[in-house]
Order: sequence, then C-alpha cells, then structure tokens
Amino acid sequence: MSPEPAVPPPTSPTLSSPTTSATSPSRRTFMATTAAGGVVVAGGVVGGPFLAGLAEADAAEAPPTGRVSLTVNGTRRTVTVDNRTSLLDLLREHFNLTGSKKGCNAGACGACTVLVDGQRVNSCLTLAVRLEGAEVTTIEGLADGDQLHPLQQAFIDQDAFQCGYCTPGQILSGFGCIQEGHTGSPEEIREWMSGNICRCGCYVKIVRAVEQTAGRK
Repeated sequence: MSPEPAVPPPTSPTLSSPTTSATSPSRRTFMATTAAGGVVVAGGVVGGPFLAGLAEADAAEAPPTGRVSLTVNGTRRTVTVDNRTSLLDLLREHFNLTGSKKGCNAGACGACTVLVDGQRVNSCLTLAVRLEGAEVTTIEGLADGDQLHPLQQAFIDQDAFQCGYCTPGQILSGFGCIQEGHTGSPEEIREWMSGNICRCGCYVKIVRAVEQTAGRK
C-alpha cells in the first residue's frame, strides 16, 4: 500500500498577500495616501477630489454677508457680518456693548431699545446691514465720561429699577420720549413708553424719573 501524499499545512496570509492588500491598505499605503490629502473610509481610499467637493459644497451653503459702516456712540465702525445679524447681536457679539439686553428677541419687551439717528428702535428687529451710515446710541454712550446723563441720575434718584435688566432700554426709551416731546403728563409718558416692559413693576417710579428729567418735577 503506497503512502498518502503529504499535504502541506495551511499558511496564514501575510501583509503582502493578495487577499489582505485587496481588502485593506498597508501601513505604508495608508501613510502615503493620507499625507497626499486623502482619507481611508471603510477599507477604501477617498482622495483629494472628494474632499475638495465637500469643501465647495460647504462654501456654497455659507450664508451671504454684507459690509456696513456706522457710527456707534460717536465712534465710526466698519464690519462684515452675516446679512441676518440683528443690530442687537452686532452690538453685543461684535462690539462688546452688552448694555443693550436681549429679552424676548421678538420686539415685544423693549429691553433692547437703542437710538438710531435719534429715533427709538428695537435693536433685536433691526438688521445691521441696513444701517449704512447710521448713528447709533446705546446706554454706554449716553453718559459723558463719568458724568451720568440726567435721566440716568433720575433713575437713581427715583429708585426706578429693581433687577435692572430692562433699565438700559427704559432709559433709552425715556430719553427718546423726552426728545420727541411726549412728556406732557404721566399718562402721555406711559402711553409713549408702553412698549417697554418692567417685570419688576417699577412703572410709577420710571414715569417719575422721566418727569424729573423733562423738568416737570
């Protein structure tokens, strides 16, 4: 009886075997590919053109921007911003003027009131890019150095605030109310400042502060 032919034992595939190299890159291939700007995804290599396409798509989805120059508290400023940026966010996030408060962010509470070309506006509803050449006054620009504006002093004298969150908007609105000549009576002041909400309920003293500044008391 002839002996059975010897069968060589199975061998483990090496890193250089066709099976392994076909399914996953070698370390050398990986290093060379990623250094050239590609990435390895799910056992395959995705090169630079794919990444460039993603970058172009991101650029295409970027929001449009605009350049605007305006004067804020006597200082001329020029900035490029997202066209959707509100005046309130421009003041707080770009110019670090945080006196104007973000309350409802819907134009209902008046905490963000500032003056634009002397007129009271809700800065949360005003697009920054539409203010080319405008003059903006915030609570930071109302005082003359260390000398408080008379209305600011009147708020202190009349104890016209508690938490203080709405106070910057109340003062700017009161200033505008005085400039517009709507201080003939407490009722008139209340009517023309009705867009400014004080959740602490200091309305009586706020009216008194406006009256004091207007020279009625």
